[in-house]
Amino acid sequence: MSAYIESRRERFGVEPICETLGVSASAYYERRKGHRSRRQVEDERLLEQIRETHERNYSAYGYRRIWKALLRAGERVGRGRVQRLIRTAGIQGAKRRGKPWRTTKADPGARRRPDLVERDLAAAGPDRLWVADLSYLRSWQGVIFFAFVIDAFSRKVVGWQLATHMRTDLVLDALRMALHQRGRGADVAVHHSDRGARRIQVVVATLDREELRWA
Repeated sequence: MSAYIESRRERFGVEPICETLGVSASAYYERRKGHRSRRQVEDERLLEQIRETHERNYSAYGYRRIWKALLRAGERVGRGRVQRLIRTAGIQGAKRRGKPWRTTKADPGARRRPDLVERDLAAAGPDRLWVADLSYLRSWQGVIFFAFVIDAFSRKVVGWQLATHMRTDLVLDALRMALHQRGRGADVAVHHSDRGARRIQVVVATLDREELRWA
């Protein structure tokens, strides 16, 4: 760090460089004079470890997770010290934005179809009971929603689809995939999913012709 500042001090000045790097200008001057305390030397070493840990984890870790990572690596350091060094260096982790998505929201006005399985998800054979659900995953590009259909007997995913929305097509495409690759006997299958607005009654109306029984 000192060598980096030294090589650029004539062009940019010590204080601006130290402010940009998040280090103390006075500590730099003390190091130049050779007056560094043992604690300052250790802080500098720890800060390098902190920066490496932060960068290695895509700059997403805050001080708590960095501290735990250092402990796992064998560093004997207090959480408060890590927090102080991170704050002094201006290191920040990723911040959670927004509230969690609700993929199932009850619609009191929707027509309720009978629960043919009565919460018993045991199946006598393949393509007798399909269980559908909808979930999501946060990524650097945004939220990705995925719908999937699972065969209750084999526990295999027989249909799935990904999208950046929760419109009807997402659920329909997952079910269409399952119908396309279904085996013999799937014409009497029961399709079971949550009772909520995200299940969207249009799905039922559109695919009733497939002779599935809806639960």
